[in-house]
Amino acid sequence: MADRIGVDRFTYETEEGWDKIPAGYEFPDASGVTVDKDDNVYILNRGAHPVIVLDKDGNFVRSWGEGEFDQRAHGIHCSPDNFIYTVNDSQHCIKKYTTDGVLLMVIGDENQAAEKWSGTPFNRPTNMAVSPNTGDVYVTDGYGNSRVHRYTAEGKHIVSWGAPGVEPGEFQVPHNVVVDSDENVYVTDRENYRLQVFDRNGNLQAIWQNIYRPQALCMDQKGIIYVGEMLMDTELIDYPMVGHRLNAFTNKGERLARIGDAMIGDGPTQFIAPHGFGVDSKGNLYVGEVSHTVYGRRMDPPQTFRCFRKLKLVG
Repeated sequence: MADRIGVDRFTYETEEGWDKIPAGYEFPDASGVTVDKDDNVYILNRGAHPVIVLDKDGNFVRSWGEGEFDQRAHGIHCSPDNFIYTVNDSQHCIKKYTTDGVLLMVIGDENQAAEKWSGTPFNRPTNMAVSPNTGDVYVTDGYGNSRVHRYTAEGKHIVSWGAPGVEPGEFQVPHNVVVDSDENVYVTDRENYRLQVFDRNGNLQAIWQNIYRPQALCMDQKGIIYVGEMLMDTELIDYPMVGHRLNAFTNKGERLARIGDAMIGDGPTQFIAPHGFGVDSKGNLYVGEVSHTVYGRRMDPPQTFRCFRKLKLVG
C-alpha cells in the first residue's frame, strides 16, 4: 500500500508519475496551480514554459506564456466561467487569458509599481480570485501594499481595504484569496499567522488563528477551504510540526484535517513549501511548491526538490 497522509475522508496518496511532462520541461518551482471545469490542470512555474497544462490523466496538453513572465510568476486562478488569470509579483499586474493562453485583459500597469504602502494598486501583488456570482476580481496586493482590491469583471476598480499591521483587518503580506458563493472573501494573512474573512466591501467577518504562515489556498465544490502552511526560511527550517503542511477547513473556520508529515521533505508524505493549490471535481488535490526558492537554493551546493504533485483522494 502506498504511503497515505491525512485522516478519515481527507486521506490522500501521492500519485507518483502522474504528471507526464515532456523532457526539457523541468522547473525548480511551481508557484501556482489551478483546475478548469474539465479537470485540466494548469501549473504556473518559474521555468522556461511558465504555464504547463495537463489533462485529467496527467497527459501533457500544451504550454504557454513563454517570454511573458519573469522569475516571480506568483499565482494562477481559473474563474468560474473558465478563464485563466495570472498574478505577476514583480510585474505588478494581473492578466486574463483564454485556456489556450490568448491574452484578453491586463489589470494594472505592467512593470510599473505603485508607491510602496500607498494603497494604490499594485505593488507586488500575490494572488487573486473571481466571484462566482458577479465576476468581480479580488486581488491580494501582498508584498508592497498590504491591501485587498476589488475590481469589476471589466477591470474597473471598485474598492480597496486593509493596511500594514497586526490589528484586525490589517495585513502582513496578504498572500492568497478565495471567494465563496455568499461573497465571503477569505484572505491568508501570512506573516500574522492567520486567515481573515471579509464581506465583499471589506468589512471584517472572522479571524482564523493558529495557522503557520498560510500561503496556498483553494476551495472545492463543496465549500471546503484548503490552506497551506509554509516553513520559515531561517534557523527553524527543520523544526517539527511547524509549516510544510496542508489544512482542510469548513467555511466557518473549523479545522477538519491537518495533512502532512511533521518533518520537512519531498517524500510522498512530506512537503517543503506549499504555495499553490488546485482541486478537481473528484476532490483530488494538486500542490505546487516553491521548494527551490525557500529551501533548495540555500543549500550548499544548491539542490532541486519536488515542486508539484497530485494527491489522490482515497478517504
